[in-house]
Amino acid sequence: MNCRSEVLEVTVEARQVEESMLALLHTILLHRSTGKFHYKKEGTYSIGTVGTQDIDCDFIDFTFVRVSSEELDRVIRKAVSEFKDALSVSGSDGMGQICLEFYQKKKSRWPFSDECIPWEVWSIKVNVVNLANEQERQICREKVGEKLGEKVINVVEVINRHEYLPKMPTQSEVDNVFDTSLKDVQPYLYKITYQITDSLGTSVSTTVRRLIKDTLAL
Repeated sequence: MNCRSEVLEVTVEARQVEESMLALLHTILLHRSTGKFHYKKEGTYSIGTVGTQDIDCDFIDFTFVRVSSEELDRVIRKAVSEFKDALSVSGSDGMGQICLEFYQKKKSRWPFSDECIPWEVWSIKVNVVNLANEQERQICREKVGEKLGEKVINVVEVINRHEYLPKMPTQSEVDNVFDTSLKDVQPYLYKITYQITDSLGTSVSTTVRRLIKDTLAL
């Protein structure tokens, strides 16, 4: 199986890291989740509904849609919070990447553990910049909102392609394809990882600052 890989990149200030990551991760998971499966007999099932919720950002001019599941939201927020904290430790200007990997399990014979086979990976690269004043922050608030809108459209376009998805499982195999631990929604099996790289060089940070200042001058 070929694992497809998608890369997104955003430039934000520190206070926008959490909201921008939540917006993108929740957008992807919205399209990679189903309602709970209700099996009548092996091979016959119905699928419950998936509720949605609009979320307004505090530090970005942006509203995103997420699955209306508090359990799923807590899991995503915990991972994003850890990523944000790791970025903040790296300095005011930093760079990192958070990855959302979807996989399915392949049963192995005892005593070997099950094999996890990835089929789709989303990598979100994050550049964090330190802005000098409130005027720059306001422009950044608007620009990041515009960029997130473009990224969300990109995500939807990618997901709407007719590419590989794990086949719908029988009742005995559902845990090999979906995360069934949540009571109100059933995302494909996934894991979230992150890594922090060296701080951004002065030239990159200055370039971003200059772009903002050029916008101010218009």
